[in-house]
Amino acid sequence: MLSVVIPALDAAGTLGACLKALSEVPELVVVDGGSRDATREIARTAGARVVDAPRGRGVQLAAGAEAARGDWLLFLHADTRLSAGWRGAAEEHMRRRDVAGCFRFRLDDPAWQARAIERGVALRVKLLALPYGDQGLLISRRLYDAAGGFRPVPLMEDVGLVRRIGRRRLVVLPADAVTSAERWRREGWVRRSARNLACLALHRMGMSEEKVARLYG
Repeated sequence: MLSVVIPALDAAGTLGACLKALSEVPELVVVDGGSRDATREIARTAGARVVDAPRGRGVQLAAGAEAARGDWLLFLHADTRLSAGWRGAAEEHMRRRDVAGCFRFRLDDPAWQARAIERGVALRVKLLALPYGDQGLLISRRLYDAAGGFRPVPLMEDVGLVRRIGRRRLVVLPADAVTSAERWRREGWVRRSARNLACLALHRMGMSEEKVARLYG
């Protein structure tokens, strides 16, 4: 059984499209961190179970994993929509319980800057085996537990888990995770990307997640 876990906070603008692409999943778990918009109503209308947790993606993801019933878990961001064909790729992958999978990163914007960022992400994943949470993470509960699961940190919770999983136990699945480019458009393509890279570099040099989160804003 597959359970999809989606942390959400004031995600009414994107959650509907995210859940629509998951209509055939046996269990949808939306972990709400205190939304003040229609996030909870949208989740319930789509047939998802809403779980409450303190605000913070790491805390919410951990709570969702604990609440989910499936022996396979797919962690997905509320502003990410899986492309057609993701289910077949996931089913093929779920024959391998000792390996986790992520999807190819895409942005929902036709700008050339979006294509450049996508190529940069693909290179990071190829060289460092380091996908972020906006690529999704499909993992058996057995491997999730063995890797220590998501930790209740304010930032880089996805990086921490992927590093514990390790390069040899991570593959890229042949389907796209299409993420909203709204943050890049709002903050600037270069500024947003540079900040992401700086936070990753500082974290890899040993800076705590709490300090990185304060710099991230």
